[in-house]
Amino acid sequence: MDLRPSRDDVAFRTEVRDFLALALDGDFRGLRGLGGPGHEHEAIEERRAWEAHLGAHGWTGIGWPPGFGGRALPLHRQVIFDEEYVAAGAPGRLGHIGETLVGPTLIAFGNAEQQRRFLPPILRAAELWCQGYSEPGAGSDLAGVATRAERDGDEWVVTGQKVWTSLAHVSDWCFVLARTGPSAPRHRGLSYLLVPLAQDGVEIRPIVQLTGTSEFNEVFFTGARTAAANVVGAPGDGWKVAMGTLAFERGASTLGQVLAFSRELDDIVATARANGAIDRPTIRQRLADVAGRLRIMRLNALRFLGSDRPELTGAAMVTKLYWATLHRDMGELAADVAGMAGLVLDGDDGGVGRSEAERGGRGDVDVDGRSLDRLQRLFLFSRADTIYGGSDEIQRNVIGERALALPREPR
Repeated sequence: MDLRPSRDDVAFRTEVRDFLALALDGDFRGLRGLGGPGHEHEAIEERRAWEAHLGAHGWTGIGWPPGFGGRALPLHRQVIFDEEYVAAGAPGRLGHIGETLVGPTLIAFGNAEQQRRFLPPILRAAELWCQGYSEPGAGSDLAGVATRAERDGDEWVVTGQKVWTSLAHVSDWCFVLARTGPSAPRHRGLSYLLVPLAQDGVEIRPIVQLTGTSEFNEVFFTGARTAAANVVGAPGDGWKVAMGTLAFERGASTLGQVLAFSRELDDIVATARANGAIDRPTIRQRLADVAGRLRIMRLNALRFLGSDRPELTGAAMVTKLYWATLHRDMGELAADVAGMAGLVLDGDDGGVGRSEAERGGRGDVDVDGRSLDRLQRLFLFSRADTIYGGSDEIQRNVIGERALALPREPR
Protein backbone atom coordinates (compact mmCIF):
# COMPACT_ATOMS: atom_id res chain seq x y z
CA MET A 1 0.00 0.00 0.00
CA ASP A 2 1.37 3.43 -0.98
CA LEU A 3 0.83 5.64 2.07
CA ARG A 4 2.08 8.83 0.43
CA PRO A 5 -0.75 11.38 0.04
CA SER A 6 -1.61 12.69 -3.40
CA ARG A 7 -2.12 16.37 -4.16
CA ASP A 8 -5.89 15.78 -4.09
CA ASP A 9 -5.59 14.07 -0.70
CA VAL A 10 -3.76 17.08 0.69
CA ALA A 11 -6.49 19.36 -0.67
CA PHE A 12 -9.17 17.18 0.90
CA ARG A 13 -7.39 17.24 4.26
CA THR A 14 -7.30 21.04 4.04
CA GLU A 15 -11.03 21.11 3.22
CA VAL A 16 -11.86 18.99 6.27
CA ARG A 17 -9.56 20.99 8.52
CA ASP A 18 -11.03 24.31 7.39
CA PHE A 19 -14.62 23.12 7.87
CA LEU A 20 -13.92 21.89 11.39
CA ALA A 21 -11.98 25.00 12.36
CA LEU A 22 -14.77 27.28 11.18
CA ALA A 23 -17.51 25.24 12.87
CA LEU A 24 -15.66 24.78 16.16
CA ASP A 25 -14.70 28.44 16.36
CA GLY A 26 -18.30 29.52 15.79
CA ASP A 27 -21.56 28.34 17.34
CA PHE A 28 -20.02 25.05 18.47
CA ARG A 29 -16.95 26.52 20.15
CA GLY A 30 -17.92 25.13 23.54
CA LEU A 31 -17.95 21.53 22.30
CA ARG A 32 -14.22 21.10 21.78
CA GLY A 33 -12.94 18.09 23.71
CA LEU A 34 -16.35 17.05 25.06
CA GLY A 35 -18.08 13.71 24.87
CA GLY A 36 -15.33 11.10 24.57
CA PRO A 37 -15.08 7.78 26.42
CA GLY A 38 -15.70 8.28 30.11
CA HIS A 39 -17.57 11.55 29.64
CA GLU A 40 -20.36 10.65 27.22
CA HIS A 41 -22.81 12.48 29.48
CA GLU A 42 -21.59 15.90 28.40
CA ALA A 43 -23.63 18.37 26.30
CA ILE A 44 -26.05 15.83 24.86
CA GLU A 45 -28.41 18.29 23.16
CA GLU A 46 -25.56 20.45 21.87
CA ARG A 47 -23.89 17.37 20.39
CA ARG A 48 -27.17 16.38 18.75
CA ALA A 49 -27.15 19.78 17.07
CA TRP A 50 -23.53 19.21 16.06
CA GLU A 51 -24.45 15.89 14.44
CA ALA A 52 -27.19 17.65 12.47
CA HIS A 53 -24.68 20.31 11.41
CA LEU A 54 -22.32 17.65 10.11
CA GLY A 55 -25.14 16.01 8.18
CA ALA A 56 -26.36 19.27 6.68
CA HIS A 57 -22.87 19.92 5.28
CA GLY A 58 -22.31 16.46 3.87
CA TRP A 59 -19.94 15.14 6.53
CA THR A 60 -21.97 12.11 7.63
CA GLY A 61 -21.98 8.84 5.75
CA ILE A 62 -19.05 10.00 3.65
CA GLY A 63 -18.17 6.42 2.72
CA TRP A 64 -21.74 5.38 1.87
CA PRO A 65 -22.71 5.01 -1.81
CA PRO A 66 -24.29 8.13 -3.35
CA GLY A 67 -27.55 6.26 -3.92
CA PHE A 68 -27.93 6.03 -0.13
CA GLY A 69 -27.05 9.66 0.57
CA GLY A 70 -23.30 9.24 0.93
CA ARG A 71 -20.29 10.56 -0.95
CA ALA A 72 -18.60 7.22 -1.73
CA LEU A 73 -15.27 8.55 -0.51
CA PRO A 74 -12.53 5.93 -0.66
CA LEU A 75 -11.18 4.45 2.54
CA HIS A 76 -8.11 6.64 2.76
CA ARG A 77 -10.29 9.78 2.52
CA GLN A 78 -12.47 8.47 5.35
CA VAL A 79 -9.29 7.97 7.35
CA ILE A 80 -8.24 11.57 6.64
CA PHE A 81 -11.59 12.81 7.92
CA ASP A 82 -11.34 10.74 11.12
CA GLU A 83 -7.79 11.92 11.75
CA GLU A 84 -8.65 15.58 11.25
CA TYR A 85 -11.79 15.22 13.36
CA VAL A 86 -9.80 13.98 16.33
CA ALA A 87 -6.95 16.43 15.77
CA ALA A 88 -9.43 19.34 15.83
CA GLY A 89 -10.73 18.31 19.25
CA ALA A 90 -14.22 17.86 17.82
CA PRO A 91 -16.77 16.38 20.24
CA GLY A 92 -17.41 12.66 20.69
CA ARG A 93 -19.92 11.45 18.12
CA LEU A 94 -23.46 10.69 19.26
CA GLY A 95 -24.43 9.32 15.87
CA HIS A 96 -21.49 7.03 15.24
CA ILE A 97 -23.39 3.80 15.99
CA GLY A 98 -26.02 4.63 13.41
CA GLU A 99 -23.56 5.97 10.86
CA THR A 100 -20.77 3.39 11.14
CA LEU A 101 -22.71 0.28 12.18
CA VAL A 102 -26.43 0.39 11.35
CA GLY A 103 -26.10 2.26 8.07
CA PRO A 104 -23.46 0.00 6.47
CA THR A 105 -25.31 -3.07 7.78
CA LEU A 106 -28.56 -1.97 6.13
CA ILE A 107 -26.74 -1.13 2.90
CA ALA A 108 -25.20 -4.61 2.87
CA PHE A 109 -28.05 -6.73 4.23
CA GLY A 110 -31.23 -4.63 4.38
CA ASN A 111 -34.03 -4.42 1.84
CA ALA A 112 -35.02 -1.35 -0.14
CA GLU A 113 -37.84 -0.35 2.22
CA GLN A 114 -35.56 -0.56 5.28
CA GLN A 115 -32.94 1.51 3.51
CA ARG A 116 -35.50 4.20 2.56
CA ARG A 117 -36.93 4.29 6.08
CA PHE A 118 -33.80 4.29 8.23
CA LEU A 119 -30.81 5.67 6.30
CA PRO A 120 -31.93 9.31 5.78
CA PRO A 121 -32.68 9.92 9.50
CA ILE A 122 -29.24 8.53 10.38
CA LEU A 123 -27.54 10.98 8.02
CA ARG A 124 -29.61 13.88 9.39
CA ALA A 125 -29.00 12.78 13.01
CA ALA A 126 -32.78 12.72 13.42
CA GLU A 127 -32.58 9.24 14.99
CA LEU A 128 -29.83 7.88 17.24
CA TRP A 129 -29.03 4.18 17.62
CA CYS A 130 -27.59 1.74 20.15
CA GLN A 131 -26.42 -1.87 19.93
CA GLY A 132 -28.34 -4.67 21.65
CA TYR A 133 -25.89 -7.58 21.69
CA SER A 134 -24.48 -8.40 25.14
CA GLU A 135 -26.57 -9.97 27.89
CA PRO A 136 -25.84 -10.87 31.54
CA GLY A 137 -25.35 -14.52 30.54
CA ALA A 138 -24.03 -13.92 27.02
CA GLY A 139 -21.44 -11.18 26.86
CA SER A 140 -18.52 -12.33 24.75
CA ASP A 141 -20.36 -15.56 23.86
CA LEU A 142 -22.72 -13.81 21.50
CA ALA A 143 -24.28 -17.03 20.20
CA GLY A 144 -25.64 -17.68 23.69
CA VAL A 145 -28.13 -14.79 23.73
CA ALA A 146 -31.38 -15.61 25.50
CA THR A 147 -33.47 -12.57 24.52
CA ARG A 148 -36.30 -13.97 22.42
CA ALA A 149 -38.64 -12.58 19.83
CA GLU A 150 -41.91 -14.22 18.82
CA ARG A 151 -44.01 -13.39 15.79
CA ASP A 152 -47.46 -11.98 16.58
CA GLY A 153 -49.26 -11.09 13.37
CA ASP A 154 -47.50 -8.12 11.80
CA GLU A 155 -45.15 -7.62 14.75
CA TRP A 156 -42.29 -9.20 16.67
CA VAL A 157 -42.69 -9.32 20.45
CA VAL A 158 -39.31 -9.03 22.20
CA THR A 159 -38.62 -10.22 25.76
CA GLY A 160 -35.25 -10.26 27.49
CA GLN A 161 -32.40 -8.14 28.80
CA LYS A 162 -29.39 -6.48 27.20
CA VAL A 163 -26.48 -4.98 29.13
CA TRP A 164 -23.50 -2.67 28.53
CA THR A 165 -25.58 -0.91 25.90
CA SER A 166 -23.68 2.25 25.00
CA LEU A 167 -25.78 5.42 24.72
CA ALA A 168 -29.11 3.61 25.07
CA HIS A 169 -30.32 6.41 27.35
CA VAL A 170 -30.13 8.94 24.48
CA SER A 171 -31.03 6.60 21.61
CA ASP A 172 -34.24 6.28 19.62
CA TRP A 173 -33.66 2.78 18.19
CA CYS A 174 -31.75 -0.36 19.11
CA PHE A 175 -30.64 -3.17 16.81
CA VAL A 176 -31.28 -6.32 18.80
CA LEU A 177 -29.91 -9.81 18.33
CA ALA A 178 -32.73 -12.09 19.52
CA ARG A 179 -33.55 -15.77 19.43
CA THR A 180 -36.47 -16.41 17.08
CA GLY A 181 -35.85 -20.13 16.54
CA PRO A 182 -35.56 -21.66 20.03
CA SER A 183 -35.13 -25.21 18.71
CA ALA A 184 -32.47 -24.31 16.12
CA PRO A 185 -28.70 -24.61 16.76
CA ARG A 186 -27.21 -21.67 18.64
CA HIS A 187 -25.94 -19.74 15.63
CA ARG A 188 -28.92 -20.50 13.41
CA GLY A 189 -31.83 -19.52 15.64
CA LEU A 190 -31.03 -15.80 15.81
CA SER A 191 -32.56 -12.79 14.08
CA TYR A 192 -31.42 -9.18 13.77
CA LEU A 193 -34.28 -6.85 14.73
CA LEU A 194 -34.66 -3.07 14.67
CA VAL A 195 -36.60 -2.06 17.79
CA PRO A 196 -37.92 1.40 18.74
CA LEU A 197 -37.07 2.36 22.33
CA ALA A 198 -39.85 4.88 23.00
CA GLN A 199 -42.51 2.36 24.07
CA ASP A 200 -43.96 0.93 27.26
CA GLY A 201 -42.21 -2.43 26.87
CA VAL A 202 -38.71 -0.94 27.16
CA GLU A 203 -36.94 0.11 30.38
CA ILE A 204 -33.44 1.64 30.31
CA ARG A 205 -31.32 1.76 33.46
CA PRO A 206 -27.97 3.61 33.30
CA ILE A 207 -24.96 1.79 34.82
CA VAL A 208 -22.70 3.98 36.96
CA GLN A 209 -19.09 3.32 35.97
CA LEU A 210 -15.80 3.73 37.82
CA THR A 211 -15.58 7.20 36.29
CA GLY A 212 -18.86 8.20 37.97
CA THR A 213 -20.59 8.58 34.61
CA SER A 214 -23.04 6.33 32.75
CA GLU A 215 -22.23 5.66 29.12
CA PHE A 216 -23.43 2.05 29.46
CA ASN A 217 -26.94 0.88 30.27
CA GLU A 218 -29.12 -2.11 31.01
CA VAL A 219 -32.09 -2.42 28.65
CA PHE A 220 -35.09 -4.56 29.62
CA PHE A 221 -37.57 -5.69 26.96
CA THR A 222 -40.89 -6.83 28.41
CA GLY A 223 -43.16 -7.56 25.49
CA ALA A 224 -41.64 -4.74 23.45
CA ARG A 225 -42.91 -4.66 19.88
CA THR A 226 -41.51 -3.88 16.47
CA ALA A 227 -42.92 -4.31 12.99
CA ALA A 228 -42.46 -7.68 11.32
CA ALA A 229 -40.71 -5.84 8.48
CA ASN A 230 -37.96 -4.69 10.88
CA VAL A 231 -35.94 -7.89 10.66
CA VAL A 232 -32.70 -7.41 8.70
CA GLY A 233 -32.11 -10.35 6.39
CA ALA A 234 -34.34 -13.37 6.78
CA PRO A 235 -35.44 -14.62 10.21
CA GLY A 236 -32.67 -16.93 11.39
CA ASP A 237 -29.93 -15.00 9.53
CA GLY A 238 -29.09 -12.90 12.58
CA TRP A 239 -25.66 -14.39 13.17
CA LYS A 240 -24.45 -13.56 9.66
CA VAL A 241 -25.81 -10.02 9.88
CA ALA A 242 -24.40 -9.51 13.39
CA MET A 243 -20.93 -10.59 12.25
CA GLY A 244 -21.21 -8.12 9.39
CA THR A 245 -21.96 -5.34 11.86
CA LEU A 246 -18.92 -6.29 13.95
CA ALA A 247 -16.75 -6.14 10.85
CA PHE A 248 -17.94 -2.59 10.19
CA GLU A 249 -17.32 -1.72 13.86
CA ARG A 250 -13.64 -2.58 13.42
CA GLY A 251 -13.24 -0.60 10.22
CA ALA A 252 -12.05 2.88 9.30
CA SER A 253 -12.84 4.40 12.71
CA THR A 254 -9.79 2.53 14.06
CA LEU A 255 -7.61 5.17 12.40
CA GLY A 256 -9.36 8.00 14.22
CA GLN A 257 -8.92 5.98 17.38
CA VAL A 258 -5.16 6.04 16.85
CA LEU A 259 -5.29 9.85 16.89
CA ALA A 260 -7.38 9.88 20.06
CA PHE A 261 -4.88 7.60 21.78
CA SER A 262 -2.02 9.78 20.53
CA ARG A 263 -3.61 12.84 22.13
CA GLU A 264 -3.87 10.92 25.39
CA LEU A 265 -0.18 10.03 25.09
CA ASP A 266 0.56 13.75 24.67
CA ASP A 267 -1.24 14.36 27.99
CA ILE A 268 0.84 11.64 29.66
CA VAL A 269 4.10 13.08 28.31
CA ALA A 270 3.13 16.63 29.38
CA THR A 271 2.44 15.41 32.90
CA ALA A 272 5.71 13.45 32.97
CA ARG A 273 7.63 16.58 31.97
CA ALA A 274 5.80 18.72 34.53
CA ASN A 275 6.33 16.45 37.53
CA GLY A 276 9.76 15.08 36.58
CA ALA A 277 8.61 11.50 35.94
CA ILE A 278 10.16 11.70 32.48
CA ASP A 279 13.62 11.66 34.09
CA ARG A 280 13.06 8.07 35.21
CA PRO A 281 14.50 5.65 32.61
CA THR A 282 11.68 3.14 33.07
CA ILE A 283 9.06 5.80 32.37
CA ARG A 284 10.91 7.02 29.27
CA GLN A 285 11.12 3.46 28.00
CA ARG A 286 7.40 2.87 28.52
CA LEU A 287 6.53 6.15 26.79
CA ALA A 288 8.64 5.14 23.79
CA ASP A 289 7.05 1.68 23.80
CA VAL A 290 3.53 3.14 23.64
CA ALA A 291 4.54 5.54 20.86
CA GLY A 292 5.90 2.64 18.83
CA ARG A 293 2.81 0.51 19.42
CA LEU A 294 0.60 3.37 18.26
CA ARG A 295 2.50 3.52 14.97
CA ILE A 296 2.11 -0.23 14.56
CA MET A 297 -1.62 0.10 15.30
CA ARG A 298 -2.01 2.68 12.55
CA LEU A 299 -0.06 0.73 9.93
CA ASN A 300 -1.82 -2.53 10.74
CA ALA A 301 -5.21 -0.84 10.59
CA LEU A 302 -4.38 0.49 7.13
CA ARG A 303 -3.26 -2.95 6.03
CA PHE A 304 -6.30 -4.70 7.47
CA LEU A 305 -8.78 -2.28 5.94
CA GLY A 306 -8.07 -3.25 2.35
CA SER A 307 -11.26 -5.30 2.01
CA ASP A 308 -14.80 -3.92 1.90
CA ARG A 309 -16.38 -7.34 2.45
CA PRO A 310 -18.97 -7.22 5.27
CA GLU A 311 -17.52 -10.07 7.31
CA LEU A 312 -15.51 -10.38 10.50
CA THR A 313 -12.03 -11.42 9.35
CA GLY A 314 -9.20 -12.71 11.48
CA ALA A 315 -7.40 -9.41 10.88
CA ALA A 316 -10.28 -7.44 12.35
CA MET A 317 -10.31 -9.71 15.41
CA VAL A 318 -6.59 -9.08 15.96
CA THR A 319 -7.10 -5.32 15.64
CA LYS A 320 -9.53 -5.21 18.56
CA LEU A 321 -7.28 -7.38 20.74
CA TYR A 322 -4.30 -5.14 19.96
CA TRP A 323 -5.87 -1.75 20.68
CA ALA A 324 -7.67 -2.90 23.83
CA THR A 325 -4.45 -4.17 25.41
CA LEU A 326 -2.54 -1.09 24.29
CA HIS A 327 -5.10 1.30 25.77
CA ARG A 328 -5.21 -0.59 29.07
CA ASP A 329 -1.41 -0.33 29.25
CA MET A 330 -1.66 3.40 28.51
CA GLY A 331 -4.04 3.79 31.45
CA GLU A 332 -1.59 2.05 33.76
CA LEU A 333 1.25 4.20 32.44
CA ALA A 334 -0.84 7.33 33.07
CA ALA A 335 -1.40 6.28 36.68
CA ASP A 336 2.31 5.60 37.22
CA VAL A 337 3.30 8.93 35.66
CA ALA A 338 0.82 10.83 37.86
CA GLY A 339 2.21 9.10 40.96
CA MET A 340 0.83 9.98 44.37
CA ALA A 341 -0.84 13.12 43.00
CA GLY A 342 -3.02 10.90 40.83
CA LEU A 343 -4.60 9.35 43.91
CA VAL A 344 -6.55 12.50 44.80
CA LEU A 345 -9.35 14.33 43.04
CA ASP A 346 -9.69 18.02 42.38
CA GLY A 347 -11.40 19.36 45.48
CA ASP A 348 -9.32 17.19 47.82
CA ASP A 349 -6.64 19.00 49.76
CA GLY A 350 -3.98 16.93 48.02
CA GLY A 351 -4.94 18.37 44.63
CA VAL A 352 -4.33 22.02 45.62
CA GLY A 353 -1.43 23.61 43.86
CA ARG A 354 -1.01 21.11 41.03
CA SER A 355 -0.68 22.67 37.59
CA GLU A 356 -3.02 21.74 34.76
CA ALA A 357 -0.25 19.70 33.13
CA GLU A 358 0.47 17.90 36.40
CA ARG A 359 -3.22 17.08 36.71
CA GLY A 360 -3.35 15.72 33.14
CA GLY A 361 -5.61 18.54 31.99
CA ARG A 362 -8.96 20.02 33.01
CA GLY A 363 -11.01 18.04 35.51
CA ASP A 364 -14.47 17.62 34.00
CA VAL A 365 -16.00 14.38 35.30
CA ASP A 366 -17.81 14.67 38.60
CA VAL A 367 -17.41 11.97 41.27
CA ASP A 368 -19.14 12.79 44.56
CA GLY A 369 -18.74 16.52 43.97
CA ARG A 370 -15.10 16.30 42.88
CA SER A 371 -13.49 16.00 39.47
CA LEU A 372 -11.37 13.44 37.64
CA ASP A 373 -8.60 14.80 35.47
CA ARG A 374 -7.89 13.29 32.06
CA LEU A 375 -5.23 10.85 33.24
CA GLN A 376 -7.39 9.56 36.08
CA ARG A 377 -10.28 9.09 33.68
CA LEU A 378 -8.01 7.32 31.20
CA PHE A 379 -6.84 4.86 33.86
CA LEU A 380 -10.34 4.09 35.11
CA PHE A 381 -12.13 3.85 31.77
CA SER A 382 -9.41 1.83 30.03
CA ARG A 383 -9.94 -0.98 32.54
CA ALA A 384 -13.01 -1.89 30.47
CA ASP A 385 -11.28 -1.94 27.08
CA THR A 386 -10.23 -5.58 27.25
CA ILE A 387 -13.80 -6.59 28.14
CA TYR A 388 -16.31 -4.62 26.06
CA GLY A 389 -16.61 -5.29 22.35
CA GLY A 390 -15.41 -8.86 22.93
CA SER A 391 -13.23 -9.82 25.89
CA ASP A 392 -9.58 -10.68 25.31
CA GLU A 393 -10.09 -14.29 26.39
CA ILE A 394 -12.92 -14.88 23.92
CA GLN A 395 -11.12 -12.94 21.17
CA ARG A 396 -8.15 -15.29 21.46
CA ASN A 397 -10.45 -18.30 21.24
CA VAL A 398 -12.21 -16.88 18.18
CA ILE A 399 -8.91 -16.06 16.47
CA GLY A 400 -7.60 -19.55 17.21
CA GLU A 401 -10.71 -21.36 16.02
CA ARG A 402 -11.94 -19.19 13.14
CA ALA A 403 -8.78 -17.52 11.82
CA LEU A 404 -6.14 -20.18 12.54
CA ALA A 405 -8.38 -23.28 12.32
CA LEU A 406 -7.10 -24.62 15.64
CA PRO A 407 -9.12 -27.23 17.60
CA ARG A 408 -12.03 -25.85 19.58
CA GLU A 409 -11.56 -25.21 23.27
CA PRO A 410 -12.94 -28.10 25.38
CA ARG A 411 -16.43 -27.27 26.64
